[in-house]
Amino acid sequence: MISFINRTVKLVKTSKYLPYSALGIGLLISPMTHAIETTKTSPSDTEQVFQSEDIFNLEYVSEVQVSPDGKHIAYVRRSNDIMTDSTRANIWLASVDGKSHRPLLSSKKSYYSPRWSPDGKRLAYISNEEGKPQLYIRWMDTGQTALVTNLTSSLGNITWSPNGDYIAFTMSVDADEKPLKVNMPKKPKDAKWAPKFEYITKARYQADGRGVLDPAYTHIFIVPTDGGTARQLTSGDYHHGGSLSFSPDSSQIYFSANRSDNWEYEPVESDIYSVDMSGVITQLTDFKGAESSPVVSPDGKHIAYSRRTDEKVMYKNSYLYVMQSNGKDHKNLTENIDNTVSNFQWKDNNHIYFQQSVRGLAQVDVVSLKGKVKAVAGGLGGTTIGRPYVFATYHAAGDVVAYTKGSTHRPADVFVTTKKEQQITFLNEDVLAHKQLGEVKEIVYQSSIDGEEIQGWYILPPNYDSSKKYPLILEIHGGPNLAYGPVFTAELQRMAAQGYIVFYDNHRGSTGYGERFALLLQGKYSSKYDFSDHMSGVDALIEKGLVDPERLFITGGSAGGIASAYAIGLTDRFKAAVVAKPVINWLSKVLTADSGLYQIPFQFPGKPWENVEHYWQRSPLSLVGNVTTPTMLMTGVEDKRTPISESEQFYQALKLQKVDAVLVKVPGSSHGIAAKPSRMIGKVENILAWFAKYDPAQNNEKLSEKHSEENSTK
Repeated sequence: MISFINRTVKLVKTSKYLPYSALGIGLLISPMTHAIETTKTSPSDTEQVFQSEDIFNLEYVSEVQVSPDGKHIAYVRRSNDIMTDSTRANIWLASVDGKSHRPLLSSKKSYYSPRWSPDGKRLAYISNEEGKPQLYIRWMDTGQTALVTNLTSSLGNITWSPNGDYIAFTMSVDADEKPLKVNMPKKPKDAKWAPKFEYITKARYQADGRGVLDPAYTHIFIVPTDGGTARQLTSGDYHHGGSLSFSPDSSQIYFSANRSDNWEYEPVESDIYSVDMSGVITQLTDFKGAESSPVVSPDGKHIAYSRRTDEKVMYKNSYLYVMQSNGKDHKNLTENIDNTVSNFQWKDNNHIYFQQSVRGLAQVDVVSLKGKVKAVAGGLGGTTIGRPYVFATYHAAGDVVAYTKGSTHRPADVFVTTKKEQQITFLNEDVLAHKQLGEVKEIVYQSSIDGEEIQGWYILPPNYDSSKKYPLILEIHGGPNLAYGPVFTAELQRMAAQGYIVFYDNHRGSTGYGERFALLLQGKYSSKYDFSDHMSGVDALIEKGLVDPERLFITGGSAGGIASAYAIGLTDRFKAAVVAKPVINWLSKVLTADSGLYQIPFQFPGKPWENVEHYWQRSPLSLVGNVTTPTMLMTGVEDKRTPISESEQFYQALKLQKVDAVLVKVPGSSHGIAAKPSRMIGKVENILAWFAKYDPAQNNEKLSEKHSEENSTK
């Protein structure tokens, strides 16, 4: 890496390859040990720390695919485009030994979902190169590509048949459903009438990011890999989504679905099915709960799949089961693992790889058919560059396991392990190597309400001075059945760069700490319990002498927005709050959002009108009469998960209470208000501006400057 400071510097060998991507061309600089003489004036303190505009320059790995021979890794490299305000996906190719690394499909278009053919000679992928996303195949020896589909709807879950003749995929198919036969008069030629009426008849009629749903169902298709027409295999008014897996002879496709007529009201019910090439569907499981993600063993004798019960609680572990390919002899291979496991891949006929999250980081393990578990790779993460969620992925071929892994100071790169771990890519050295990022430290403490152990982390400001006390931002994660971890976070590093200690924790309800811990918020979301988890961490940092207790601030999004709004109804210790995309009134939320069909039976004791008091106690609106904290609310205008009407209720209530409040609407945005780079920047800069407005130290400094100017004038 090259570090320009106000002196002559040397280029030292820090890694095998030093990528340079300022122009988006991914040029690789070979290792060098000789000195390069150069001088440059010292950059300002602002240039040395992480700035919002740096978000446009970040890159990260979102998907990896190991070739069948275990020699190469195709991966999806995501980068931000400042001109189109979008995130672009390109496919790159690296050798497992790290000696070769080059672009495979790289342009201003997007290329993603790479899938190797069984013989490794071809690579299938999805691209928007010609408009709508379509399926393509690339011949690896010549670089020739073929457009395989010409579809009107987006496709997903692309899967090769073992003989290489077909690719299966899922796609939404419109349904011709009309609730009424209405006789309307004929419209005269060239007449301009109002738009036709729209009819909603389904219980699940909307989805965040998609709006009101047209009548449609997800079905399984196959298409010949040498060209031809895609053919639909499944039928019926049901959704056949999720991952697909072929039998070794390519005659059957295994999938999961809920083919019950009551499917809309059964959000965690699904079974394993197979469909043959003529469209005959066979059911293999019929347990209560969700059986999903089937993966057939190489010899076709067994099927690995995910299974969770239908118990009406907000969280249950999903386990790795195996059964015979005829649907008999089910065995739980991970019954001794107290976390959800996922992403199953057969290593051979007797071993299965899987993924789980443990205490803030993801890991890959392998289990034998006898239930013996061994860890393979740890520390996975870094695929969400905004906030530090524990999201990662991996792919394996035999003993070669590739995965996404970053650190507290870098987003995800490609790592691979055979007998030892090796880092293959270094995507952000050009952006971050010369930056002074905030140091991330772990803190483990007990919640004051009941002594429950809570794990958290705090980010120190760059150039941290231990003799000073700093303002603190408490940032609360969403879910609540999700988790943060010690991984890179652009939003929180930006806050730390402004001189804040940024604290985040995995409060009760978080995943990665066992089923009991995740269920501690059952019927208590939000409540004094999670509030205590957060405040105990804040007090622990104050007791360490790190934080100024008179300069506390709070923010969070989604479930974190709920918790933030609830917290300022219980305490006035925070000088200001930013409540992002929250639930404010559970009575209205579950009847207006896209997730009510799940939340009502699984998070509450019954329907809202039968349990008004319980819903009301969980609602931040019930505490608004206590709020004195200046509050900014921020929500996407098109949000269907926590509709903007929730924020509007709290805003109006705060105004009635004469509490200083501002409502920030994000135009065109659904629940993911930071999905575009400029929106991520806008989110964090609005938060910082609001906190600066109410920071007593900054206000005192401004007042002092004003008095000095007045005195000098006199």
